[in-house]
Amino acid sequence: MLVAIALGHLGALYLLGKLLAPDLTGGIEREVVAAFSLEAPPRPPPPPPPENEPEPDEGAQGSPGKEAIPQPVTAPEPEIALPRPSPAPQASSTGAADRSGARESGNGTGAAGGGPGTGSGNRGGGRGGVAVTRPVHISGRIDDARDYPVPPGGRQARRGTEVIVRVIVGRDGRARDCSVYRASPDPQADAITCRLVEERLRFRPAQDAAGNAVAAPFYWRQRWF
Repeated sequence: MLVAIALGHLGALYLLGKLLAPDLTGGIEREVVAAFSLEAPPRPPPPPPPENEPEPDEGAQGSPGKEAIPQPVTAPEPEIALPRPSPAPQASSTGAADRSGARESGNGTGAAGGGPGTGSGNRGGGRGGVAVTRPVHISGRIDDARDYPVPPGGRQARRGTEVIVRVIVGRDGRARDCSVYRASPDPQADAITCRLVEERLRFRPAQDAAGNAVAAPFYWRQRWF
C-alpha cells in the first residue's frame, strides 16, 4: 500500500510538471530514456580477401624406362631332315612323263619357254601385235541423200541428227563387223550407214610397235543436214 501511494504521488507530481513546466519535464524524460536506451554493438570489420595461393606442383615427368630387347631365340635344327614333297602340277596331264608344270626345261608338259607359235605378244613369229597407232580414213564418202529413203514426216524429221557406228579396220584397210555405237532416231538409216561404211570407205590400217599393220577399231560419225 505504501508503494502504491508513493507511485500515485509521483504520477500526480509528473502531471503537474507537464502542465506547469513542460520544458523541464521533457528534458528529464530525454535523460531517462537516454540512460536506458540500448544501442546495437558495432559490426566487426569484414575479413580481408584471401590471397592467391600458388597451385601445387604436380611434379615433373619421370624419365622413360629403357626399352627391353628380347633375347633372340632360334628353333633347334631337327636331328632328322624331314622330306619335302614335290609340288603338285597346276594342270593335269595325260602323258606318260614323270613331271609336269611350268618349267623352263624338263621332260614334262607345260614348259614356259620361247616358241615359234603365233600370238599377240611382242615376240614370236606370228602376227597380231598390239596397235600403237589408229586407223586413218583415206578415201570414200557418204554424202548422197539418195542413199537414204525419205523417213516418215519428210527429210526434215532426220535433219540435225547423227549416228555413230563402230567398225574393225583390218590389215587390208577395209571396215568389217559394223555395229551401232550411238543410234539416231531412224534405225533404218543407222543400218544403211553401217552397210555404206563397209562398202565405200577405205582406211590406212593401224600399226604395232614394229610397224606391222594390225586390226583396230574405228568410229564413224554420220550426220544429216
